[in-house]
Amino acid sequence: MRDLRGGSHHATRAETSIRQEGASDHTFNIAPNLLGRDFHADHPNEKWAGDISYIWTREGWVYLAVVLDLHSRRVIGWAISNRLKKDLAVRALNMAIALRRPPKGCIQHTDRGSQYCSHDYQKILRRNGFKVSMSGKGNCYDNAAVETFFKTLKAEMIWRRSWSTRRDVELALFQYINGFYNPRRRHSALGWKSPSALERKAA
Repeated sequence: MRDLRGGSHHATRAETSIRQEGASDHTFNIAPNLLGRDFHADHPNEKWAGDISYIWTREGWVYLAVVLDLHSRRVIGWAISNRLKKDLAVRALNMAIALRRPPKGCIQHTDRGSQYCSHDYQKILRRNGFKVSMSGKGNCYDNAAVETFFKTLKAEMIWRRSWSTRRDVELALFQYINGFYNPRRRHSALGWKSPSALERKAA
């Protein structure tokens, strides 16, 4: 990943460090890959996917957790924090559940990070009747839809300026997700519709 301050070497080291910190020791909570790289969903709330990325500011790193509905690629839950802890993923998931009220049997796919294997996260999934799916160890292609969202976010928002504070990032993310990406950002994979437009068509 490219360094948000301009150089690539430091970013490579930082990414490796963050991945190691997020590695899971909770092997008993690792789930099979039910998604199988099939990112198509015929209806909303059929398949969700989540992941975590990070953004550099002059105050330090900001960690961003998101949940996408794979039917429309809509961001249905997100949260940021200055620490990579399990509550970051939990807050993004809780936002998505509160917004969507998904039926039992919805697939929730993530990687094997400790945030997603934590007792608290898994408890929420069980309580809400999700089918739990996880990527293979260290395989980013198993969660390519969310990786694509992060790539788009960085190209269209993050890399266009330097960020002074975490609050600046939070406000910009709110505007990007709710003011542009969900309602207006067209996708070739969606027949050049925005996430919100596709969901209106499916309603």
